[in-house]
Amino acid sequence: MEYTIRKCEITDLPKLVVLCQKHTEFEKAEYDPEGKEKGLKEALFNENPQLFCLVVTTENDIVGYVSYTFSFSTWSAGNYMYMDCLFLEEEARNFGIGEVLINKLKQIGKEKNCVNLQWRTPQFNERAIKFYHRIGAKGKEKICFFLDL
Repeated sequence: MEYTIRKCEITDLPKLVVLCQKHTEFEKAEYDPEGKEKGLKEALFNENPQLFCLVVTTENDIVGYVSYTFSFSTWSAGNYMYMDCLFLEEEARNFGIGEVLINKLKQIGKEKNCVNLQWRTPQFNERAIKFYHRIGAKGKEKICFFLDL
């Protein structure tokens, strides 16, 4: 598969919202697209972005994305990169694109002096877990909690 990885552009936002919805469906979560394009635009493209995103493009479509943020780890006493989402359309899987995206994040994290790259995946996503183990990632048994505000 021929593809390019580039920074997300404002014109990509409608497709990014569609991919976010597909991602949440894959993870058996709820998603309301209302207001998401505006929220993503503000987070990605303001003077001090809160979110960063790379998209995977083919000749005529966007087939995946990875989004990430930066935060501070008390335990490590340093900044870390958090991969918020990594999603590829079914037809874009099994071409090594996920590993290329992770390697791009590792490069960015090193340039930003991050101590590590962190992320979560659902326990039922065995395919992703096998992939993450194959590339050398280590998992921690934790339960993710949310408080709606």
